[in-house]
This record gives sequence, structure tokens and C-alpha cells, in this order.
Amino acid sequence: DGPPWRHTDAGKFWFRELQSFDWLRDLQAVATQASRARARKLVLHWLDAHTAIDPRPWSPDLVGRRVAAWLSHAEFLLKESDSSFSKRFFQGVALQARHLSRTARTCEDGSERFLAIKGLLYSGLSLPDGERRTQQALKLLAAELTRQILPDGGHFERGPSAHLSVLRHLIDIRGSLISAGQPSPEVLNNAIDRMAPILRAFRHGDGALALFNDSVEKEPWLIDLVLAQCGTKGRALDNAPHVGFRRVQAGRSLLIADLGAPAKSGRRAHAGTLSFELSAGKERLIVNCGAWRGDDGDWRKALRATAAHSTLTVNDTNSCELFDDGSTGTGPTRIESQREDQEGATWLEASHDGYREPFGLIHRRRIYVAPDGNNLRGEDILTRADANNLGGRSFAIRFHLHPDVQASLVQDGGSVLLRPPSGSGWQIRAAGGTIGLNESVYASDGLNRRRSEQVIITGPVEAEETVIKWALLRIPKN
Repeated sequence: DGPPWRHTDAGKFWFRELQSFDWLRDLQAVATQASRARARKLVLHWLDAHTAIDPRPWSPDLVGRRVAAWLSHAEFLLKESDSSFSKRFFQGVALQARHLSRTARTCEDGSERFLAIKGLLYSGLSLPDGERRTQQALKLLAAELTRQILPDGGHFERGPSAHLSVLRHLIDIRGSLISAGQPSPEVLNNAIDRMAPILRAFRHGDGALALFNDSVEKEPWLIDLVLAQCGTKGRALDNAPHVGFRRVQAGRSLLIADLGAPAKSGRRAHAGTLSFELSAGKERLIVNCGAWRGDDGDWRKALRATAAHSTLTVNDTNSCELFDDGSTGTGPTRIESQREDQEGATWLEASHDGYREPFGLIHRRRIYVAPDGNNLRGEDILTRADANNLGGRSFAIRFHLHPDVQASLVQDGGSVLLRPPSGSGWQIRAAGGTIGLNESVYASDGLNRRRSEQVIITGPVEAEETVIKWALLRIPKN
């Protein structure tokens, strides 16, 4: 009842989506007189309610999103409108464009800066006397591409969702320049070309994204569309050493592993070092718990924790310090990883020192993937790195399961049987710890939680070296 801008208690994520005006595309898709009138009414409501610059709706990234949305749907909004609406619309765009020109370079670090740049460029290309803003946007764009897009094509926030978002904005920026008859900068074209294989690497067999570093699955059709618009053919990148991910495809099995340090830029890093996800065909088996986009800070913090990832924890402690604002503190500083392929089989080996400062321990993980993908063997090792530190008291290795996977203890509790919907069974066995089942959660879209289970291997940390071996074997259907 009344303008939606009054609802300030619905949560940060809802607020940002509302203020972005990205939903204009839905009203345009309806394409009726009523939807057009509703869109114009909401734009006028916004202009009436935001005469003063409030930090929240006027943050550079939100202004960039809003300006880009208004200009992208200008034809829809202005069709058959009176001169009064047209005048107020362009005055509102011009005011926000001037604000962007002053504040774009101060935007919060990370993917949000591309939103501010996009709005600034759109305004430069669309409004009279916009050449200065256009050149300003292109200069900022070149600087951020050089800084944020790593040599292997990964985005420096290391999250599949952030990577997809940035790539979408870069494609839009390139399209706007081409439509305006201006050349697309080489640094932009190169970034798009390098980012496409990484986006393919982040996809599971179901076509959606892996859940690392604040990511959600996203719709496969959207990812297909983005890749098609890239205009870049090629395979998924199996080894991305700069962004720190490895991808192993063997038979129908696909393993995606995070073997890099948590990002120091942006506010999306999770404490999931050396975690992995595994799918078989279109079915996800082993996952991370996902991300929380709702307004509950406790859930957001819980899903960022090491325990919410398919990796090892010591004393239920995060491998990286996590702060409430989304940033990180003390964590792994030395991470080593390598991959070896031989006769169709793959070995991954990596280590991190995130537990060195609190416990004097180094975590090393080895994973073997058989050529047919039906046999995975792993080894998690904790070694003493500091003779003066007593080390941790206990470890826990977690394998979070997708909610569609049923799990049961078998062989007198010595192993766990996994049953995905297809009926093909998988068995997890372990040596060096006690295997069991616990409850877990899965937040595939960041806004809803589904109950699931986790396989957990627990035991004491030994004085000098702790070795835990585990195996995941596929059981053929009868």
C-alpha cells in the first residue's frame, strides 16, 4: 500500500534489489499499457521520495544500477508519455549521472565498482554533453579490469556468482559502446575472452554454479545466455592457478576444488580453503552449504564458516578470520597446490597454513580421481609446524551432501552409503577417524534453506602428524 520505498525493514538484499530498478525488465516483459503506467508511476514515486542524497540509495553502485536500468528501459518508459514525465525522467537521470561522476571512483572495492562504471558510461553515451563522462568511465574501466581480472581470467573476489555478475556487466558495456558506434577497448575484449572459460569451469553438470565464496547456483539458462553473448568458444578451464581453482572431469564425475587463499578484496570471502564439490552427471553429491543473502547476520556468518564447507576443521575453528562486515582477517598466507595427470587419472595436492597461528598446524589434502570417475580417494594430513605450539585437540572432515542425496550408515557404522535420485549408489569409507552422519543445510539461492545431511569424520589431533584417509566409490546399479 503506497510507494515501496517506505519499507525500510525488509532487509539489505531486498532494499538493494528494489532500489536498483532491475525489475523494470519484468514490467517491460508484460508490455501492456498498465505495466508501462505502473513503471512510470514508480519512477515518479522514487523521484519524489529521494530529493535529498541519502547514503544508502545513493551509493555509487546502486546509482549505477539504477541509471543503467532507467536508460536501458527508456523507450518503454517514455512511449506515449507526456512532456512532464519526460522532463522529470531526464532531470532525474542527469542528477544521478552527475553524482556518479563525483563518486564512481570511491565505490566500494570489488565487483560493485563495475556497476558504478556501467551507469556512468551509459549516461555518457545517452545524455547530451556526455563525452567527459564517457571518457571518465572508460579510464576507470581500464584501471579496474587490470586490477580485478587476474591473468587466468578469474575475478579477484574468487566467487562464481561475482564472476558471472562482472562478466554480464562487461558484456553490457561492450554492447552499449558498439551500439553507440564507438570501439570496444582491447582491454575489455580481452577480459571477456579470458573470463568465459573460468565461468564454464564454475558450472556443475546441471549447468548451475558451484557454491564457493558467497555464491548461489543461478539459473542455467542465464549462464548459457551470458556465455553465448561472450562470443568466445572453448572448453572450461581445468587449471586456474591465479584465482586458485582446479577442475577435474572424469567420466560422468566432476570435481571442483578451491585451492586458493581467501580474497582480501571485497566482502564475499568464505573460510573454505581446500574444500571441494562433486557432481555425477546432472546430480550434485558433495557440496558446500552456500551463501545467505537474507537479513540474518548469524546465518550469513555460519555459512561463511569453514564448517559449512567440505573440508577439514581443527577444534571447530575457522581457517580464516571472518568479520561481520563480510571482510576477512588472519588466515592462510601460504597456499601451495599442484596437479598431475597420468593415463587419464588425476592427482590434486594442496596445503594451507591457516591453522598455523592458532594451533601450529599445516593442513595438506591429496585427492586422486580415477580415469572413469567412479573412484575418488583422499588423504587429509595435519603436520606440526611449530614445536612450541601444543596443536589442536580434534579434527573434523565434513562432506556436505546435496538435499536430494539420501545417506545411511552401513557395515556397522564403518561407512556411509549415498543414494542420489538416479539410484546409483556411492560409498564413503574412512581410516584414521570415526565416520558418522550429522544434519546440515543447503542454501542454493541465498534466500531459502533446505535440510540436508553431512558425512563427518572426527578424531583427535596426534602429536606429530595426523593422517586421515577416505575413499568415495561408485556402486553400479543392480
